Amino acid sequence: MKTALRITRAQNFADWYQEVIKEADLAEHSGVRGCMVIKPWGWAIWEHIQARLDAMIKATGHRNCYFPIFIPIELLAKEASHVEGFAKEMAVVTHHRLVQRGGALVPDAPLESPLVVRPTSETIIGEAMARWVRSYRDLPLKLNQWGNVVRWEQRPRLFLRTSEFLWQEGHTAHASEVEAMEETLTMLGVYRRLVEDDMRIPVISGEKTPGERFPGAVATHAIEAMMQDGKALQAGTSHFLGTNFAAAAGIRFQDRDGTEKLAYTTSWGVSTRLVGALIMTHADDDGLRLPPRVAPTHVVIVPILRDEASRHLVLDAADKLSAQLRSGTAGGEALRVELDLRDDAPATKRWGWIKKGVPIVVELGPRDIRDRTIVFTRRDAIAEKRSLPLVDFVANAGREVEAFGETLWHQATEYRAAQTLGGIGDYVALAKHFRPEGAGGFVIGKWSGDPNIDVKLAELGVTVRCLLHEQPKTEGRCLVTGKPATLDAVYAKAY
Repeated sequence: MKTALRITRAQNFADWYQEVIKEADLAEHSGVRGCMVIKPWGWAIWEHIQARLDAMIKATGHRNCYFPIFIPIELLAKEASHVEGFAKEMAVVTHHRLVQRGGALVPDAPLESPLVVRPTSETIIGEAMARWVRSYRDLPLKLNQWGNVVRWEQRPRLFLRTSEFLWQEGHTAHASEVEAMEETLTMLGVYRRLVEDDMRIPVISGEKTPGERFPGAVATHAIEAMMQDGKALQAGTSHFLGTNFAAAAGIRFQDRDGTEKLAYTTSWGVSTRLVGALIMTHADDDGLRLPPRVAPTHVVIVPILRDEASRHLVLDAADKLSAQLRSGTAGGEALRVELDLRDDAPATKRWGWIKKGVPIVVELGPRDIRDRTIVFTRRDAIAEKRSLPLVDFVANAGREVEAFGETLWHQATEYRAAQTLGGIGDYVALAKHFRPEGAGGFVIGKWSGDPNIDVKLAELGVTVRCLLHEQPKTEGRCLVTGKPATLDAVYAKAY
């Protein structure tokens, strides 16, 4: 079959992914290695994700703030395991001035103490919390920051792995361990609602193994999604930090009984990696497909301007249709409608919007106005154009958009179910499944906790993605070691 993209998923999934980004005009590599330029359409998608998540974060009692991008190296040194986990990824500022020498700009004036460009903000926010928290009355302290971080990336890939990326990071302090653990799981639930309800990506939630845990954390909980190549993508993490960071930063408070105690802290975050997850979950060989709640536009109207005699008639009708549609809703939100007045061929514009993933593209010409009909293409069924009476289309446009979103959910859910395997009983069978090139999917099986598991799985390019939150509570044998085990884990290749 002829497709809008030159490269299909079956031919080369990695190249197909880059092709979707290019043809949908989402982003491009910048002049700085490992960093990307997010273009207006890609930024608009991120803005919708950000707006929905920001509202959910505030609804759970958190307040937005901002902290410096530079972190004194002395602060990081206070938390040894944290520093060790990020050391290879850190970018360090060592000078504060450039001078001309021999016709070239070179660094001058070394800093007395180097500054790290933040890879994450536990240490610098912990320092502030230590100043702000004095009594149990100051707790819980719930903060959220929208910003950027830098983690030096050797193999950059747009949205998935870039040296600089955008995210939000939440940081909280609590008087009790129970309250902090509740916070950790509450925010993971917020991420799950965002990804499943708004982005229509099914996920599995669970706790990370010690080898996959956030550096310095007591426990890390995550949601894992399956991409269309069968690989897992970590779509959000929430960390219970215990008193580790509080001890390093000195976050202490006087409790009700007058004793001084360390606070329990959490941190949690999602990033622009979610845009990559959206692409690899929903896009097809004709381009991007956008879930309605994060789509910048729900309906695009492409006027068919055949001659000057009918031009004003068509443009007036298109304006009226835009106004009518904007009064409608999809999923409780006003329909977002765009009128495409660019000087280009209608077919070129239609296919451009298909590749951008807009749920519905309308083509409106003189014949449609005369017949009072609307001809449109829904992004999940582009093989044939549909026609409805004008009044019916206006009345049902919102439902068509919602139905498109449900199609995306069902297709992603069915794909994951088909690629999730049980019944693999030992390492030999696990290796047989994952060793062939391109092999993927989720394998659900027992995990014993033996530290050698990660080493053996590395031979297959596989990791334990998480230990399921919803455990069957059965006894069996570990897929890797054969030792007795009761916990079920998700084994997969991952991004």
